Amino acid sequence: MADQSSDGLTTGRRGNPMFDELSRRSFVKALAISVVAGSAAKSALGEERVAATGSPTEWSYVSGKQYADPFNEVDLDAIVKLPSGQEERVPGFWAGGSTWRVRYAPPTPGNYQIRSACSDTKNHDLHDQKMTLKVEPYTGQNTHYKHGPLKVSDDKRHFQHADGTPFFWLGDTWWMGLCKRLSWPDGFETLTADRVQKGYTMVQIVAGLYPDMEPFDERGANEAGYPWDREFKSINPAYFDMADVRIQHLADHGLAACIVGFWGYFIPRMGMEKVKKHWRYLIARWSAYPTVWCLAGEGTMPYYLSKTKEQDAETQKHGLTELARYVRATDPHHHPITIHPSSSSRQCVDDPSVLDFDMLQTGHSDRQSVPNTIEVVNKSLAATPTMPVLIGEVCYEGIMEASREEVERFMFWAALLSGNGGHTYGANGIWQVNTREKPYGLSPHGHSWGGPAWDIAAQLPGSGQLGLAKGLLTRYSWWKLEAKMDMIEPRWSKENYWMPFVAQIPGEAVLAFSPPSFAPVTFHHLSAGSYRAFLFNPSDGSEVQIDSITPDANGTWKSIEFPILRDWVIVLENKA
Repeated sequence: MADQSSDGLTTGRRGNPMFDELSRRSFVKALAISVVAGSAAKSALGEERVAATGSPTEWSYVSGKQYADPFNEVDLDAIVKLPSGQEERVPGFWAGGSTWRVRYAPPTPGNYQIRSACSDTKNHDLHDQKMTLKVEPYTGQNTHYKHGPLKVSDDKRHFQHADGTPFFWLGDTWWMGLCKRLSWPDGFETLTADRVQKGYTMVQIVAGLYPDMEPFDERGANEAGYPWDREFKSINPAYFDMADVRIQHLADHGLAACIVGFWGYFIPRMGMEKVKKHWRYLIARWSAYPTVWCLAGEGTMPYYLSKTKEQDAETQKHGLTELARYVRATDPHHHPITIHPSSSSRQCVDDPSVLDFDMLQTGHSDRQSVPNTIEVVNKSLAATPTMPVLIGEVCYEGIMEASREEVERFMFWAALLSGNGGHTYGANGIWQVNTREKPYGLSPHGHSWGGPAWDIAAQLPGSGQLGLAKGLLTRYSWWKLEAKMDMIEPRWSKENYWMPFVAQIPGEAVLAFSPPSFAPVTFHHLSAGSYRAFLFNPSDGSEVQIDSITPDANGTWKSIEFPILRDWVIVLENKA
């Protein structure tokens, strides 16, 4: 039977007052921000609820029948019939005790008919329960709920919302952000507010099965423990209750979550059956939120100390291919799918067509990472099938006492002006959540990555400077950017990667990024007419006006000499 509280939101039966106070009540309070809570009413088709388009709503079922191992003995889905007549199968999740829950984000207004489908068809509390969901238009200001879930654009080069509104992926790396070292609420809310203020739109975060530690290392626990029991026999719903409040908080503040299911070496450790159950659980918990799916981190990299690395890598590659197909078939909202790789997502699967976008990792060796970064970006952009490309990990700011803000700026501008569909920043100290009281410490390979506490790392200058870069690009139709390297001289080459990059937005603007240089740059193939030109300082967002310029008859214009020897973005706005 469906279980609903008097305020119209579902309640849990944890049997543990501490977790009730910490997790479920916090979650229900947060959920009320973005969900139109319905009052329980009866109709001919059972319970009737009210929800809003695009935003998550939730209901629950409580079983009178007891199970010795409910997580493994029972699967529950909701069969949702949309106003159009189309049906979607939405996986539910075991919420602990005798409770199962379903979360769903309805795409359009109208009346939805819902019935439960339980693997134990004789349990009438869980099977064939019917309800009506009356969906009204969302009237709030949350971009994700107004415009719908994220998807790949028709040109296969960037991301957009379901209604076609472009989405600028500026991500941050919080790999271990669901553990208690990033405290809830103070630490998590503080970091969220900082990234929102700086213009970030995405957080890359791992669902509890972390890198850089053994499973069940105390550094990976949250307030309710670990996501699985120590034998990987059953999930821990209380862990995910505490994760819920964090994912909900990101969503309420306009940040999407790139959910990384686990680090790739968990595939041989857990086996495909458990890996799929893990991913089904994540989909059930979080597919109603603004998310994209990253199947695994370091997809085919074996465990650091594995003695069967070659065999593990093959197992992980075949497993990720199978898992991509499983996630695509299971997720009713069809969120984009990728893998965090050692180099390119395409290399982590047997068939790249199972992926929706290519995430890259290009190195942490400061300026020495530049050649590989540019080569990997361009190789992926030229590959088939065509898909959006973005760097998901490059040169964490401050790592190994290097990779300072000028490297962060270079990587961003080189990638975006080459044709990437987004970019992810990272700071050493945040990804592993160092704290002032206790630095993260040793990795399994016996070394420590070091870094400051996360709150100090959050103020490293590169994070804000990439926000300024995004702010400049979003003045224009940035999703129409086309790399046009023949438009500028000098320009980067394999002989010297630390040189200018350029792209144009047809009919609107030309943007070039120039690393520090004594010589001005020359533009070629400019359209006839006049431009408003200015230099943009990528460190502080200030501008040096050049005013109106007119290319010669050949479409050539030589820029002014740079006023300071530093990197600059040169912007030519088409006056027409």
